[in-house]
Amino acid sequence: MKLLLIEDEQELANSIQSYLTGNDFICELANNTVSAIDKILTYDYDCILLDLMLPDGNGFEILKELKRQNKTEGIIIISAKETLEIRIEGFNLGADDYLTKPFHLSELLARIQALIRRKNFKGNNIILFYEIEINIFSKIVKVNNKKIDITKKEIDLLLYLIGNQNRVLSKGAIAEHLSGDMVDMLDNHDFVYAHIKNPDYNVLLC
Repeated sequence: MKLLLIEDEQELANSIQSYLTGNDFICELANNTVSAIDKILTYDYDCILLDLMLPDGNGFEILKELKRQNKTEGIIIISAKETLEIRIEGFNLGADDYLTKPFHLSELLARIQALIRRKNFKGNNIILFYEIEINIFSKIVKVNNKKIDITKKEIDLLLYLIGNQNRVLSKGAIAEHLSGDMVDMLDNHDFVYAHIKNPDYNVLLC
């Protein structure tokens, strides 16, 4: 899963990124409004973590831009500012959740996972798709109750395909989902085929 963290406190941003990366997320960073909006217009994300107080503006501007662009990313506001008026304004502009600083990273992770489950998989921890069963937490995949040996990256790809089952996905979109903004540095997107060619993965796609 791919996240965008919009946070200008570098130490906090690094701590959050390191924690989420260790929990199998791709976590990209933006430390101001301009770079955040540029990333949002260029890439798609599963979830955006949004600080409201930024050096060149505030998070509400970003929420308004997301609304103008009809973007569908899940949005969690993370902010030291907590008044009823601010929370209501955030929700009215499209935020899905609000977490007040300071917070435990484990709670942030739980809220991200819950938001992605609600948006992509109707709140389920166990994803069932025909004969395929995926446990989001244990990262175990079964086909007809038989465990399949695939990598975490391939599980992420499978969840992405299931979550977008009614959409046509380009190879570039899949590569971006798996690699984040590093995709711009790649000569080609052939690594997508490397995952799909896994014999056990082919069982899932047949």
